[in-house]
Amino acid sequence: MVGLYERVERDGVAIYTVPSLFEACGVGIAFSERIGGVSRSPWATLDLAGHLDDEPAHVDRNRDLLLESIGVGALRDRLTTAEQVHGTTLARVDAAAAGSGAYVARGRGPIRATDALWTTERGVPLLLMFADCVPVVLVRPSIPAVAVVHAGWRGAAAGVIEAAVAELAAIPGPDDLVAYVGPHIGSCCYEVGPECVSHFDNTFVTITAASTRLDLGAAVAHTLERSGVPKGRQCHLGICTAHNTDRFFSHRAEGLTGRHGALAVII
Repeated sequence: MVGLYERVERDGVAIYTVPSLFEACGVGIAFSERIGGVSRSPWATLDLAGHLDDEPAHVDRNRDLLLESIGVGALRDRLTTAEQVHGTTLARVDAAAAGSGAYVARGRGPIRATDALWTTERGVPLLLMFADCVPVVLVRPSIPAVAVVHAGWRGAAAGVIEAAVAELAAIPGPDDLVAYVGPHIGSCCYEVGPECVSHFDNTFVTITAASTRLDLGAAVAHTLERSGVPKGRQCHLGICTAHNTDRFFSHRAEGLTGRHGALAVII
């Protein structure tokens, strides 16, 4: 079951979501745009990251606005985030861990040194932040179970996607794992150096006299397929963040900037 993305704007906040997924199994996913928040430049406006120099109160309000806009404002205290470090650690979020990192200005901190969160708990929104790296949301509709994965080139090369797929695939039940891939920097804009190139083969790297570019989205798609999620169960948004800084944050294009989010929740 792979549904099509739909852009939804409510109360000034815009997301890409898959309504048919929610209708089929009660799983809501959202890839947020940068509009509709309260943060000031250079984090303007819906910055969701607590590790930057943005005002904590602004980030917390932006998270309020995001959850309210998708109808899960009542779950605000159970929002769960992670300290993303471009690694491969995957954390299961149970009832006890729910709410870790929900607020920047107070409460428990985010789950430490983790780049993928997964859960089978209902009513626990999982949120990771992005500004060019590849956001991947994995869903097992029959369970249901969800995972949100942060895949920069380091994490992708080291195996964070394989780890998350293996974890969800190991849950007994039908082979129905689906992957939704959100906005990320495209090969059109992703110039990389030798350290990065050494981790990827020529299928994903284009070398010219002027530059060396990595197609990280294609590498992620290949990794998903190799890990057991065929192309027919992958849905790629296909929007380059660096080419669309009016709608998404891009560290590569902007330098100092905010972070949009990828969210999944089982209702």
